[in-house]
Amino acid sequence: MSITAIVINALALIGLGVAFFKNRKKAVKSLKVAGKSLFKILPMILIIVIIVGLLLGFVPPDQIARFFGEQSGILGVLIIGGIGAVLHIPSLIAFPLAASLLESGASVMAAAALITTLTMIGTVYLPVEIRILGRKLALLRNALSFGVAIIISVLMGLIL
Repeated sequence: MSITAIVINALALIGLGVAFFKNRKKAVKSLKVAGKSLFKILPMILIIVIIVGLLLGFVPPDQIARFFGEQSGILGVLIIGGIGAVLHIPSLIAFPLAASLLESGASVMAAAALITTLTMIGTVYLPVEIRILGRKLALLRNALSFGVAIIISVLMGLIL
């Protein structure tokens, strides 16, 4: 286990201890709500983990590195950004997926492009946005969000 995980878990346990000390009933109630939420999202998480596992199992790491590694340049970032814009994956799953891509040889820019486009682009919700905002504004918002997501990913690649 990494030092980051240890620190985060320790802080969570300390926070839980403080909550129990201040108000035991509210702490128990919050744990019940958290447990119910976990069981609601667990099937979705398991399905996505299985899909990601199969994807990473069928696509060898050298192919991931070839298409999304450092040598892929801006084209690899645009491709994975397009994939992220089309997919509808919760950000809770996007971070482990990006970590798996990094471990398989993808660049920081590609991982950042996936995360930013997954969270900033609403392709699945585009019909609703068009109905509410109008076609021009909805498409403009998504296009600008895609451009900003790519800029963010390039900056992340330069910084990290």
